[in-house]
Amino acid sequence: MLRELSIHNLAVIENVSVHFHHGFHVLTGETGAGKSIVIDALTLAAGGRGFAEMIRHGCDKADIEAVFDLPNGHPVWETLNRLGIVADSEETLLIRRELHAQGKSAAKINGQNVTLTMLKEVGEHLVNIHGQHEHQSLLRTEKHLEWLDMFAGDDILEEKKSYRKLFQEYQDVSRERRELEDKSRQGMQMLDLYRFQLEEIGEARLKPGEDESLADERRKLTHAEKLSDSVTEAYELLYGSKGLGAISRALTRLQDVVKFDPALLQPLVEQLQSAYYAAEDGAYQLRDYKENIEFNPQRLAEIEQRLDVLHSLKRKYGETIEDILEYRDRIQTETEQLDNRDELLKELTEREALLRNELQVRADKLSAIRKKASRNLARQIEEELTALQMERSIFEVKLGTSELTSMGCDTAEFVLSTNPGEPPKPLAKIASGGEMSRVMLALKAIFARIDEIPVLVFDEVDTGVSGRAAQAIAEKLSLLSRHCQVFAITHLPQVACMADHQYEIYKQVTAQDRTQTTVTELTAEQRVDELARMLGGVEVTEKTRHHAQEMLSLAQVRKNA
Repeated sequence: MLRELSIHNLAVIENVSVHFHHGFHVLTGETGAGKSIVIDALTLAAGGRGFAEMIRHGCDKADIEAVFDLPNGHPVWETLNRLGIVADSEETLLIRRELHAQGKSAAKINGQNVTLTMLKEVGEHLVNIHGQHEHQSLLRTEKHLEWLDMFAGDDILEEKKSYRKLFQEYQDVSRERRELEDKSRQGMQMLDLYRFQLEEIGEARLKPGEDESLADERRKLTHAEKLSDSVTEAYELLYGSKGLGAISRALTRLQDVVKFDPALLQPLVEQLQSAYYAAEDGAYQLRDYKENIEFNPQRLAEIEQRLDVLHSLKRKYGETIEDILEYRDRIQTETEQLDNRDELLKELTEREALLRNELQVRADKLSAIRKKASRNLARQIEEELTALQMERSIFEVKLGTSELTSMGCDTAEFVLSTNPGEPPKPLAKIASGGEMSRVMLALKAIFARIDEIPVLVFDEVDTGVSGRAAQAIAEKLSLLSRHCQVFAITHLPQVACMADHQYEIYKQVTAQDRTQTTVTELTAEQRVDELARMLGGVEVTEKTRHHAQEMLSLAQVRKNA
């Protein structure tokens, strides 16, 4: 249930915080007082679209907070977990929505930033708002099949799981078959080219890293003479009298006097000894390196020729040898597929046909379950409509056929006839607002126990009705509130008196000449005054108060019954 709703700087609401309860709530007040703003706030908290124009004039932002108290097994906890939102089902759920004057929007769930898409997905489990002539989920034809399946419940659940698993396999095989056909048409023209390329790459006998190794060897062979001259000279300088000989003489002189100042000279002696051994080792390495320098013009010519081959392949097939080998593997696979295409295509086509036949059998089972469920649903809705003073209405679930989809091969549309002799028509084409209101209410009375949405909001759902129909709507809303939390904006005293809790929304002008809307939960005595206003208009008399009190008393008797 919705435990609390806080609204700051939204339209004419500056700062409002309202606590709610279980049961049936009504929001009443004069036209234009701001009742719809409360519903707008709840819509925003559930992921509805917001606009900068909704922010109170002169403010930088508007923010809404909604606190929900939900049972452990409610579907929203699974959705939160799937979306990666940390939430404890033992605690309340806090949703915060901000609208900024720059046009940006922000949302948080339990203090964690979420996208508007994520918030909307969560909100679909929390709030369902119905307004006059709005295209709600119950009026969207593409949703009717889902609603029918929800009504069918466990009878269809396992069949749908099995069907969808098989349908996914069917789609995979169909996609593989189509891709092979496309490749076959395009690949036949490429097959000879692929074979030539495979032969060319194969003859090269490529090795990963070969080009870098050859480039290093070419560099050494090209500069062999310069390498030899420089290394020879470096060796002679190190090993000659000006190299190791000079260091040796310096050591002899220092060793003769080190005993006179060992603290300073001994470290220097050791340092020069290390330098001598390092230079000696370097000289020996230079000697060995010089002896291994290769002068081989023939080998250099072979390397140049090999590098030309590699360069030519790189221009055609890839920037590196690894790229060329990867390209070879890819066209090798495609060539094998093209060579075996007829056999593979035959296997895929046969597998696709078998899967389609099995799918059709399973789809027929789904259709049979839906036909039975549609009859039961139609009967129950007609019973609800009878209770709502639409005794002679005919409701049907019009089933049709379609191509195989993830839902089977059925289409469904809710149709209704409210006048004897008239054929049933789609719900969206019902002309009377009062009839539409009652049909929506009848549908919700059936599905409220199925979809587990804890908060239902009816925005002037009683528009266009009066008398017995209004009373019937009021009683149906009261009954519905036993399964979920119900909110209704109404101008009808027949509806307001049946509520368990009543809130007055009124508008006033502050000392700063600003319009401000306030929401107040009414006491029992205040409810009498508000109902009297709804009955009598501007003038509230003792007679209207007495009438209001009587309506409340009779409403309590009806609720108890």
